[in-house]
Parts: sequence; C-alpha cells; structure tokens
Amino acid sequence: MNKNEKKQVPLRLSAELYAYLAAWAEDDFRSLNGQIEYLLTECVKQRKKNGRHVPKDFDANK
Repeated sequence: MNKNEKKQVPLRLSAELYAYLAAWAEDDFRSLNGQIEYLLTECVKQRKKNGRHVPKDFDANK
C-alpha cells in the first residue's frame, strides 16, 4: 500500500462523542475527519513508543 494512499472506513459514533469530537476539531482548526485521523495517529505513535495504546488509568467513560 502506498504511504500516501487514503482508505475510507465507515464509522459509527454516538451523538455525544460526535459532538465532542466536532467541537475539539473546531478548537484545533481541523475537520472532524482530520481530527479523528490525528487522534488515531497519535494513539498508534504512543503504542509504538511504549507498547500501550492508552495509560493504565485511562477511563473512556469519564
């Protein structure tokens, strides 16, 4: 696969998560799609760095 090639991925999000991500994207001057891609990229970098994708004390429901 070409490094610059983009793949489309269907994604379903709750309305609450969508609103949160959309607001965050706007704060960071990114599109929602760009924000999701940025966050996933950072998560992969973190996992490569220390073998964990999130901190031990991470709680997605907070």
